[in-house]
Amino acid sequence: MMHLDPEGRVDDARLGRSARAARAATLVTRLQAMQRQVNAKNFAVLRVNGRGMPATRKLTCVLHNWGAASETNAHELLKVYGEELLQHLDRSPLAVLWDGQGEHQAADAPDMALFSNRLKGRKLSYSGIAFPIRLGAQGNGYVVFAGSYIDAPAEQVLDLHGRCAQVMADMLAADERRLFKGESLSDREIACLQMAGDGYISEEIAEKMGLSVHTVNAYLGAATTKLDSVNRIQAIAKAIRLGYIS
Repeated sequence: MMHLDPEGRVDDARLGRSARAARAATLVTRLQAMQRQVNAKNFAVLRVNGRGMPATRKLTCVLHNWGAASETNAHELLKVYGEELLQHLDRSPLAVLWDGQGEHQAADAPDMALFSNRLKGRKLSYSGIAFPIRLGAQGNGYVVFAGSYIDAPAEQVLDLHGRCAQVMADMLAADERRLFKGESLSDREIACLQMAGDGYISEEIAEKMGLSVHTVNAYLGAATTKLDSVNRIQAIAKAIRLGYIS
């Protein structure tokens, strides 16, 4: 459907948002299909931000279907295994697996012991398998599938790894085509985003900045809108890519 402004002209901004929403929906549909193949309940796409020395790099969640638990799950995953995942990405193309804390939470990959890396300890509330993707620059990261019991036979692991790489490539291509035309962020919006990116929740940001929680959420909401993002996690990722925060 073509959208027109009150004077009958094509509304380019609205068409652009519709196109981006359609692309995101397509990616989500593809990732959900893959998640079902390994008995996972959720997916997440992690991308590396920052270049140069390892200390300047970090993984950021840019797409997921964790819903209301997104901030908690993303924060826990990156806090517990973020550094190991970054190191693994530098040295190996093999899939990464981990078991969850529950008695029956496991990531099972028959015949893949020699072709995967298993993280030690049952540190998270879910099991998972993460496929490392290396496309250069902003195309490096992981596609993660998480759930209670992950069942990933060898033939599926190989097939999914290739499909995950294509998803990341499509995301990178979309980013390269898109020019950022949003409003500039204010100093307070940048400060709130930086602290949120460092893992602080709204209440902690409010206390450190001497603001109310409502005001902090308003700043984060405004920044999310200006960055044309669907949630706080995506806004943080885009702010890092655009150089607003580190």
